[in-house]
Amino acid sequence: MEDDPLLSPILAGDRRALARAITLVESTRPDHRARATALLDGLRAAGRQALRIGLSGTPGVGKSTFIEAFGTRLTAQGSRVAVLAVDPSSARTGGSILGDKTRMDALSRNPNAFIRPSPAARQLGGVARRSREAVSLCEAAGFDIVLIETVGVGQSETMVAQMCDLFVLLLAPAGGDELQGVKRGIMEIADLILVNKADGDLKAAAMRTVADYAGALRLLRKRPQDPDGYPRAMPVSAVEGTGLDTAWQAMVDLADWRHRASHWEATRAAQAAHWFEAELRDALLAQLDTPATRARMADLSAEVAQGKRTPEAAARDMLAQL
Repeated sequence: MEDDPLLSPILAGDRRALARAITLVESTRPDHRARATALLDGLRAAGRQALRIGLSGTPGVGKSTFIEAFGTRLTAQGSRVAVLAVDPSSARTGGSILGDKTRMDALSRNPNAFIRPSPAARQLGGVARRSREAVSLCEAAGFDIVLIETVGVGQSETMVAQMCDLFVLLLAPAGGDELQGVKRGIMEIADLILVNKADGDLKAAAMRTVADYAGALRLLRKRPQDPDGYPRAMPVSAVEGTGLDTAWQAMVDLADWRHRASHWEATRAAQAAHWFEAELRDALLAQLDTPATRARMADLSAEVAQGKRTPEAAARDMLAQL
């Protein structure tokens, strides 16, 4: 089979080819899905890996400002950085603003950076439908670090943990009862909690917030993939640039420890198994979305509504036909 025309340009680091490939994997057309699968299989042979960092945060915490400052710092050190940002979609129209490239103006013009906003659409979990494949494409294109910015923060954001190596939670100082709002689920997967806006009049409040979260983290059960001192809470200021180097060093130290302790490979293997099962479930659900199947489902639904069948019996009949 002939290689895909996008394969060589992506391996050469062509950002335009990378953008086209991400558009391809996000498509739902059957021919595009087949081509995307073949392309990803071809790129997998290169064996390239990047440090995948998931980033979530409460609204107004300054995620875009942080990513621009953090990404600019990393590119200045010689790293190539890809940012996959997920924008919320309208429940009414399905549209998204996709304004992250506008908010990260300097980083978007950096030749060593790549920013790709994607709509969340109806996908739960804070990530886009094909974020995982987009991460693989960025790795194949030679990016050293891939930042995956989720659509928001909450219980459902934990899905990003299934596609990243490190998970960073960005919070604002003096957030009141924010600890309850964030919920335990996301606290349990966070590797670092960064309290942003630790500058000016908010600096003292930020330091108190760091202390509060550090205390909360000590109450959680220690995870086997964590060395002593992790997870941890730290203050940063995206505006002043303070704390960014310390936060980056904490990420590097944790990633290095997990490599040495063999947690890295085990986590990646578990993630791959998770996405296999997810793809299988999606493929089975897709079989329900054909005209004949929808018509049969409508008939069975009407029978259930009229009391002629129980929901369980109707579902069993539908599954038997599939």
